[in-house]
Amino acid sequence: MISGMHTEKMIEQLVSEHIVPGASYALIDHECVKKKVIGQAAWWPEPEPLHAGMLYDLASLTKVIGTTTAVMQLVEQGVISVDDSLRHFVPAWSDERVTLRDLLTHTAAISGYIPHRNQLPADQLLAALLKLSVGPTFEQRDHYTDIGLIFIGLVLEAIYQQPVQTVIRQQVLLPLQMTTATFNPEPKDSVPTELTPNGLLRGQVHDPKAAILKEHCGSAGLFASLDDVTTFAQWFLSDRDDVLSTKTRDLLQTDQTPRRNLGRSLGWNLIAASTPDHLVAFHTGYTGTILILDRVTKQGFVLLTNRVHPTQNNRRFINLRPHLYRTFLNETT
Repeated sequence: MISGMHTEKMIEQLVSEHIVPGASYALIDHECVKKKVIGQAAWWPEPEPLHAGMLYDLASLTKVIGTTTAVMQLVEQGVISVDDSLRHFVPAWSDERVTLRDLLTHTAAISGYIPHRNQLPADQLLAALLKLSVGPTFEQRDHYTDIGLIFIGLVLEAIYQQPVQTVIRQQVLLPLQMTTATFNPEPKDSVPTELTPNGLLRGQVHDPKAAILKEHCGSAGLFASLDDVTTFAQWFLSDRDDVLSTKTRDLLQTDQTPRRNLGRSLGWNLIAASTPDHLVAFHTGYTGTILILDRVTKQGFVLLTNRVHPTQNNRRFINLRPHLYRTFLNETT
């Protein structure tokens, strides 16, 4: 089992120094799992203890747990190819060059300003996103954005004729028996996130685009417990050929950018472990979530926090994240 001593010490520091209210985390080594819950669920309006089983707003972990897994099922089945044009599935998008690979690897260079974006109704927001343009760095660099996975969600909707979040539930959450993961949590079961002018967000998605698009958002919106995310992590690391094949999950730890030179996979980001060619799949969520999975060593790390409580202006957590990744990877064998 990973000793995890230095990783755990860093997590304890996050809580003791009030960088986050609390943390739920898991260290995974093959079949061995160490889970721990420390700290508080909330600081405002009054301190509240953190309990095992509470749900976190996973933010962008939705992209890899849900949307990427669901779309890669269709790739395995031969229904689609990652090199298909987005326009084939979403005719409202005008640029034929943009492929699903570009969207999944964040190399589509889609950008532009949408006035009053966070105040638009869902139909107008989607229409505005689909009118954005492709910039000059198309397929030359990666630029992380929610837009790509929102559009991948539209592809899933075009094929399944159901909202993307329904697809994720049916194709991923239920088969993996992520029993409490949901897009519609009870506030009492969830840790709170930000204190906004409209009150404290609790059981409501923090991401403004996801709040508008609701069940049609593939980039954020999933709430889950530590047990749920650990279940996903153990499946991803395993040799089980269900939900996705081991071959596909191995592929997700390799550079899949158009020229294989930008260090991103399909949906997943990549980080070098012991050597530059030993790449590990990882992803983060804006609310304070981290998932690092190494299919080579069968080791993984899950960290769930609500670092945006009571305010998202918490740079200390963001600044410490790279050191936390490296600490965990240095402790793996």
